[in-house]
Amino acid sequence: MKRRDFVKRATLSSFATLIGAEIVFGSNMLDGYQPLAIQDPDPFKMFQKNKEMVVLNDKPWNIEAQAHLLDDNITPNSAMFIRNNGLIPEGIDASTWTLTIDGESVITQKTYTLAELKTKFKQYSYQLTLECGGNGRSEFNPPAKGNQWTVGAVHCATWTGVRLKDVLEDAGIKEDAVYIGYHAVDEHLSRDPKKEPISRGAPMIKSLQDETLLAFKMNGEDIPLAHGYPLRLVAGGWPASVSGKWIERISIRNKVHDGTKMTGTAYRVPCEPVAPGETVKDEDMCIIESMPVKSLITYPKTGATIKKGKTLKIRGHAWAGELEVSKMEYSIDFGATWQICPIEKPANRLAWQHFSATVDFPKKGYYEVWARATDARGVAQPMLLPGWNPKGYLNNACHRIAIKVS
Repeated sequence: MKRRDFVKRATLSSFATLIGAEIVFGSNMLDGYQPLAIQDPDPFKMFQKNKEMVVLNDKPWNIEAQAHLLDDNITPNSAMFIRNNGLIPEGIDASTWTLTIDGESVITQKTYTLAELKTKFKQYSYQLTLECGGNGRSEFNPPAKGNQWTVGAVHCATWTGVRLKDVLEDAGIKEDAVYIGYHAVDEHLSRDPKKEPISRGAPMIKSLQDETLLAFKMNGEDIPLAHGYPLRLVAGGWPASVSGKWIERISIRNKVHDGTKMTGTAYRVPCEPVAPGETVKDEDMCIIESMPVKSLITYPKTGATIKKGKTLKIRGHAWAGELEVSKMEYSIDFGATWQICPIEKPANRLAWQHFSATVDFPKKGYYEVWARATDARGVAQPMLLPGWNPKGYLNNACHRIAIKVS
C-alpha cells in the first residue's frame, strides 16, 4: 500500500508539472486515469507552431500551414507542416543514437554514431523544398481518402548534415544496387513492434545526389522532434515521404524497396490518365518521383481589401521538383490574360524561388489573383484541378487569393 501511494503521488506530481497547476482533488482519481488536459494536449505549444496552423489529425499528428504563414523566404519551424504516419518517438538520446547501413547491395554493413557522422564526413547546408505528395487533396472530386490538405503542406527550410552518398560509399555499394529504403524508430499506431508506420526510399540516382542529406540541423539548430530529431533523411523536390524522420537504418537494395507505403496506391499515381472514380490495378500505378511545378501566393492573405486607385503588392514562392521555375505569371481576370511576374533564381538546386509583383485593378469590385509557374521544360501549372487519381496526389492547380477593391 505504501508503494502504491508513493507511485500515485509521483504520478500526480508529474501530471501537475505537465498541466502547470496543482490537481485539486487529485487524490480521488482512479488508478490509471489520465486528466483531460494531458489527453488533449495543445499541439501549438507542444510543437511550437503558429496558432493559425490547421490540425487535420492528432492520431497521428498532421498539421498544415495557411498560405500567408509561409511568407518567409526560409520557413521557420512555427510554420512548417507536420506529416506523420505513426507515433512520434519518446525518450530519444542523441548521445547513443546510431545509424546502420545494410541491405543486399551493401559491401560492408556499418554502424555509425551521430558523433561519427558529424566528424567523419564533411557537412553541407542546403535550402530544400519538401511538399507532401497529397498537398491539395481536398480539391479532388470524387474525394480521395487521406488527410484533406489544402495548400499548406509545403516548406523550404535550411537543412544541415552529411551527404547520404558519402556515407553509402563509405560502406560500399555493390553494382546491383537500385534503391535505398529507410527504417525509423517511430511506432505504428497499433503499437505493434513488428509493424513499421512507413518505410519508403528512393532510387540510387536520387540517393546519390549532392543535395540528398542525412540531416541533423534545421535552420541552424537541432531538428525539432516532430521533424525528425536527431537524424532525418532530406531529399528535396520529391514527395516529403521520401525524407524519412528518426532514421536509424538505411538499406541498400538490389530491387525497388518494398517497405510500408511503397506498394499499392501509396504515393503512386496511375501511369496513364484515368476517369474520375475509376479503380486502378496496382500494376498500373507508378511511384511518384519529382514533384510537379507549383506556386503559392503568400502575401497578402486571401480576403484582403484595398481602396480604389491603390496598387497591390503580391509575393510568394514557386518550385518545380527537380527543375527550376523559368517563368512566373499572375492573372486578375480568371486566367483570360496573364502578366509576367519577376522571379528570383533559387538559393541552390531544389530550393523554392521567390516572386513578387505590383498589381493594378481597373475598378471597384471583387477580384481573384491567380498565380501560374512554368518549369524549365516549358510545363505550366494547370489553371484548375489536374487529372484525378485514387489517392489525391499531385494537385498543382494555380493558387488563387480573393481581393476586394472598395
